[in-house]
Amino acid sequence: MENLELYIHIPFCVKKCNYCDFLSFPASDEEKENYVNALVKEIENAKEEYSEFNITSVYMGGGTPSILSCAQIEKIGKALKDTFNLKGLKGKKKSLIRKKEVEPSIEFSVEANPGTVTKENLKAFKNIGANRISLGLQSANDREIKELGRIHTYNEFLDSFWLAREAGFNNINIDLMEAIPLQTLASFRKTLANVITLHPEHISAYSLIIEEGTPFYKRMHGNFPLALPDEDEEREIYYEACDVMGKAGYAQYEISNYALKGRQCHHNIGYWKRENYLGFGLGASSMVNNIRWKNTSNMKSYLEGGNIKEEIQKLSVKEQMEEFMFLGLRLAEGISKENFFENFKTDFDYVYGAKVYELENDGLLETDEGNVRLTKRGVDVSNRVLGEFLLD
Repeated sequence: MENLELYIHIPFCVKKCNYCDFLSFPASDEEKENYVNALVKEIENAKEEYSEFNITSVYMGGGTPSILSCAQIEKIGKALKDTFNLKGLKGKKKSLIRKKEVEPSIEFSVEANPGTVTKENLKAFKNIGANRISLGLQSANDREIKELGRIHTYNEFLDSFWLAREAGFNNINIDLMEAIPLQTLASFRKTLANVITLHPEHISAYSLIIEEGTPFYKRMHGNFPLALPDEDEEREIYYEACDVMGKAGYAQYEISNYALKGRQCHHNIGYWKRENYLGFGLGASSMVNNIRWKNTSNMKSYLEGGNIKEEIQKLSVKEQMEEFMFLGLRLAEGISKENFFENFKTDFDYVYGAKVYELENDGLLETDEGNVRLTKRGVDVSNRVLGEFLLD
């Protein structure tokens, strides 16, 4: 049986944040209900082709999945369980060896935004098997939160965090953003200190990227410039995250992700290691057996059903090798030459040896026991380094 990750996209949110270029937007109750019904049909239609795959993780993202009603959440969960083999989502069970409760084997993550979290919808997520929740905080400074266009305050985030704990979520991720408007190294230190005090199992810290079409982009190119940290301070903020979280027991296992021991996000690791993944919902992407496609981003077309697949692409071996490198090098462990050979039946050094040698001499890569990884300096210019692995 081949492994397969599942992604479910919920494109709705209360309002767009000032930095957001994701496929998300506000919607009426009727629009949400119509969408969920179409989503359920799409999931059910996958049964014949994918029911025999070994499901390794489920991720419900957005948008804001926690904006759905409890009935809608449970409708999606039922469709997933009726379509796929999700035995690991039946809740805690007794270990025959140690005679104690153990967690389900399948990681099921849901994203939730503070301000939309309730006891009722947390219970609904638990009822469908969710065992990991990702809360979008971004900053513990209310001025910075407001500047981002978020709908919550830090205290409202705290309410959501403790509601999730009370609901039984013992695997919580907190999303943070680095180099955002009004942020300083000092304010970021306070955010880190506040978050670490909560002892979440996982922390993501992504640098702000100003994307075209967002309110921030329009301000950057208009008369209302953003008060962004300069390049040196942005680098200091990144290093502060690495240092402080490392000392607190959060290992950096990917450029922007930190986790307590055993709490890495398996779903995201699957992306970086090029596992099969199947996406459901508006604009959702998929890659199965090196065939990539995405669903339509047109809501009318999606609701009508039928053939919603677009941009279908069979990846060449060259493209697979390139992805293996620029995705795998995001991980702290880097890529394995042995795994490269297992995937492509080609010696790694024959394909990339000269390039790795060149980047090692520049202090951007290091090789250890057959693993190639970014150095600290390489992470600073990771986009440039990863681009070096595109093949002619």
